[in-house]
Amino acid sequence: MKAYLTAAAVCSILIFVAARAQDDKPGADAGPAPPKPGPEHKVLEKDVGVWDASVEELTPGSPPKLSKGVETNTLACGGLWLISEFKGEMMGKAFEGRGITGYDASKKKYVGTWVDGMTTALGLLEGTHDAAKKTTTFTYRSHEPTGEPVELKMVTVWKDDDTRVWTASVDVEGKDTPVIRISYKRRK
Repeated sequence: MKAYLTAAAVCSILIFVAARAQDDKPGADAGPAPPKPGPEHKVLEKDVGVWDASVEELTPGSPPKLSKGVETNTLACGGLWLISEFKGEMMGKAFEGRGITGYDASKKKYVGTWVDGMTTALGLLEGTHDAAKKTTTFTYRSHEPTGEPVELKMVTVWKDDDTRVWTASVDVEGKDTPVIRISYKRRK
């Protein structure tokens, strides 16, 4: 069985290489052109740069826990994806997280992923942008180490080109309850 799988793998590779060689011939159809950034990607482009972050961890009935951070955002893959890196403090400890956000033309929604040093679970995001309200709203889905699902509503409001406020909230008895708020100011 192992020899059969190896032979099948080699045949697949040879077929792929032959097909690629055919594509490289002059006049060969190279297939569809790669996508280009559209108007939806201008929303992502607005976040490019280095941002100073003022973090508020929010617990009902307690004063906010305050900390600072820095977010660095770059565009990648021909301007289709925003790569985010956040470094700061969370719950009194060093915190680092990374995200990738893009626009899925087939879904007509923004999509993304988030990972950080506080969990081994991958977070998946899906959302929309309201240009009139200068607001982007995402649903974040992941799970706790116990397997218990986690869902957050994440809203970003642009106050101006260099100021934005991001708020994450959870549903508590049918009410959006903010758990963290980050105010960002773009570095000049």
